Amino acid sequence: MFGMSELALILVVVVVVLAIRKLPELTRSAGRAARILKSESRALKDPDAPGRDPSAPRIVPGTVVGRDDSAPRP
Repeated sequence: MFGMSELALILVVVVVVLAIRKLPELTRSAGRAARILKSESRALKDPDAPGRDPSAPRIVPGTVVGRDDSAPRP
């Protein structure tokens, strides 16, 4: 009756029709993820990027969080 390609096409049409509101957001997220992946893979391939001293330590900024020991523990 129906082949696999026809069923796949029908499934794609149904998904597009039902998810038409979310489609722009999904494509935007996919594009953002692709750009991040591309930049990270480029950074891995070229560790000696211009503007970075290879002998300098890599500093990651962070926040020190204090612990309140006066509160009772459960």
